[in-house]
Amino acid sequence: MQKPGLTLNLGSGKDWLEDCLNADIQASKDPDWLLDITKVPWGSTIRTRLGELEIKPGMFETILANDVLEHIPDLVTAMTNCKQLLQVGGQMRIHVPYDLSYGAWQDPTHVRAFNEKSWLYYTDWHWYLGWPDRFEMTHMEMRLSQVGQALKLPQEEILRTPRAVDSMYVILTKAQP
Repeated sequence: MQKPGLTLNLGSGKDWLEDCLNADIQASKDPDWLLDITKVPWGSTIRTRLGELEIKPGMFETILANDVLEHIPDLVTAMTNCKQLLQVGGQMRIHVPYDLSYGAWQDPTHVRAFNEKSWLYYTDWHWYLGWPDRFEMTHMEMRLSQVGQALKLPQEEILRTPRAVDSMYVILTKAQP
């Protein structure tokens, strides 16, 4: 049976949440759904602590992706599957390291970093990926480091100052086709 308002906590790992369907690629993290987001088993049924769930388009109202996208080599496929898993109007809430921060590249398992332009292909340029539908950017927030907080500069200069921005919090909303 489908739960109303279901939230997928993608890459739950250390951030396992009681009120979400927790998905992770590592079995050792004890996820509700052992999942490689680039290989979604469409049409299958999984048994979880929330009951049986059929894996189908539009099954989630929200997807949380906290400190996970920077680890995924095939981000286009992952984002395509996330968009497909969301219902229209559903939100993907993303937290990632900013490209000029220490956190972007100190972790050897990171395969990319992000900046304010990293989302264009999932929103405005969705056609380039062959998507008939897209996300809309509904929120973008830069989270400053102590260095950035101490600077008395316009935001555009802060964004270009190494180590001033630690991370980004972005909300992408699945648009009407």
